[in-house]
This record gives sequence, structure tokens and C-alpha cells, in this order.
Amino acid sequence: MSSHLPTPNPDSPEAALQRVVHFFEHLQANDVGRIADIYASDAHFKDPFNAVQGVAEIARIFAHMFETLEAPRFVITHQVQQGAQCFVTWDFFFAMRPFGAGQTQTIRGASHLVLREDAGVWRVALHRDYWDAAEELYEKLPLVGSLMRWLKKRANA
Repeated sequence: MSSHLPTPNPDSPEAALQRVVHFFEHLQANDVGRIADIYASDAHFKDPFNAVQGVAEIARIFAHMFETLEAPRFVITHQVQQGAQCFVTWDFFFAMRPFGAGQTQTIRGASHLVLREDAGVWRVALHRDYWDAAEELYEKLPLVGSLMRWLKKRANA
């Protein structure tokens, strides 16, 4: 009589976070189609400009990023994890089209990730980005930037 012991799950929240970090640090336009490897099918994603649910909508956001920005890339600077709760800080480098072409910009931000196990694989169920759109983006735009800097100066006076 042979016993069939369940195979232990080799995946873990820690392994999932490392997959997420690797995915984002190496993300290229042709990788957007692999978003489902990282995100749960019903995952929620929110940043200062978007609030969407589902892999297709999340993929649309990243596809748009590659269509509208030159050479976008992420560098993960720190990671903190407690079980399925993760927090990563990052630098996002890019150049804007059509103005500022070739001039690298940087946005510094953080993401709260909540992982969930589904059929033996841990994936992102919630991705919430935190970054200051006024300081990190609007102030760098030609016309809007002047207004934002003026408003900031007035608010701090």
C-alpha cells in the first residue's frame, strides 16, 4: 500500500514578493502580457491617476506607460514584508514625450502590496501606489510646473 502525501507548496509570500520585484525591475513593453503571472485575476490597482480592477485593466495601464513615456524603468530601493503584506519603495525613471525627450525624470514613490494564494501560487491581490503627483510630476511640466511652483511658494509663505 503506497501513501500519497500532499506535495508541500514550494511557493510563498516571500517568493512572490521577489518575483514582483524582479518583474518590475526588468519590465519591458513585451512583458506587459505576463501581468497575469504577477497579479491575481481580480486584483485591484490604484495610483494617483488610476483605480482599476482586473488583470486586463492593470495591463492597460502599463501598456499605456510604454506608449507615452521613453525608457520607463523601476528600481526597487527597499522592501518590507510581513506575511502577505508588503511595502516597497522605488524610483521610477523615464523621459516624457514629446517635450523633454531624452531628459531623464525621476519619481520616487512607494507601493503597498497585498498578496493572496490562489491554486498554490501567490500573486498580488492589491497594489496601491503612493507618490506626490504635484512634486514628482506636475512641477516638471513646462507650463503647469510654473503654476505648481508658484502655488507651492504661496502656500509656504
